[in-house]
Amino acid sequence: MKKIALSLLTSFVLLLTGCKEVKKAEEITRSNEQTTVTTELSDLSVYNLPSTWTTQEGREIELKDLQGNVIVMVMIYTSCKAACPRLVADMRHIETRVTGANKNRLKYVLVSIDPEVDTPERLKAFAKENKMDGDQWLFLRSTEENTREFAATLAVNYKKISPIDFSHSNIISVFNTKGELEYQQEGLGIDYAPTVKAIEHQLALIP
Repeated sequence: MKKIALSLLTSFVLLLTGCKEVKKAEEITRSNEQTTVTTELSDLSVYNLPSTWTTQEGREIELKDLQGNVIVMVMIYTSCKAACPRLVADMRHIETRVTGANKNRLKYVLVSIDPEVDTPERLKAFAKENKMDGDQWLFLRSTEENTREFAATLAVNYKKISPIDFSHSNIISVFNTKGELEYQQEGLGIDYAPTVKAIEHQLALIP
């Protein structure tokens, strides 16, 4: 009788263990399905651009790899001594002001308009110098052609005026999770409260 009871108890424990493992496997499958779901892109999305970019870590990506994040983006060059330091400071100030949920889905992207000088190594050093080396900060460079094409989508104009200097637009852009432009701030050292509000609004829309 004791052997029968022990056998029944062992079977019951194994059954519970099996149920837990099946449930865990189902949860993992559901999680993977949610992660791999991609949103259909509109014609207005910058993620339609086929260009390849290199990060400050030397990793090659496409813009569509950023899909699912709210993006705050600016175009600069690291040897700039005039406008760019102000733009970089504005980006840092905006980053400290943003509050609310889903901040892990927010990326601050700085795109170089001088890819010849701004190598991945230079971009990484610049990020460290400006205390912008956290996971939320991303520096990108590409070919001159890709950079020009991307700048045109943001209405950012730039022109080389000497071997080491560019004249350029001073615009900070906010993109939604689908890569569509939602808001732009133009100018240096201006009130960036509306930009912060636009970012927080987009973060709040994330399920």
